[in-house]
Amino acid sequence: MTKLLKISAFALVSILSLPAYSQDNTQVFANCLADSLNGKERKELAKWIYLSMSVHPTLQSYSKSSDEDREQIDQRIGELVTRLLTENCPSELRAANKTDSLAIQRGFEFVGQVAMQEIMTNKATAEALAGYARYIDQEKIAAIATGEAASK
Repeated sequence: MTKLLKISAFALVSILSLPAYSQDNTQVFANCLADSLNGKERKELAKWIYLSMSVHPTLQSYSKSSDEDREQIDQRIGELVTRLLTENCPSELRAANKTDSLAIQRGFEFVGQVAMQEIMTNKATAEALAGYARYIDQEKIAAIATGEAASK
């Protein structure tokens, strides 16, 4: 009976792990990208994200960045991405790309999250992001959440 239980457990684990195979390769690739970055490079990526977003018409008036600033950061990020894909993580890229056609996109989404974490750990940034909380009507929200608003 114990042998049958072990075989059944092994079979179940094997079946359950099949669909996750491509995700595993992609996650290994994403981890390689993130692990290959130093703190300065993560900050550079966050800076690139910020400068890229600053050209949006809604945000443009709040940024003092210039075309030259964006050109310089684009060049640095281009060099960084080339290094990551060709020197740091080529075998991981190859394996992930075989099983996931969106591996590069998913890998750099993860890298973007890591880069933003670098910025979010700054105390002033965290306080600025939480600033809106002063204006939340917590009583109104609590009334809706508990169902009290519907009975009034």
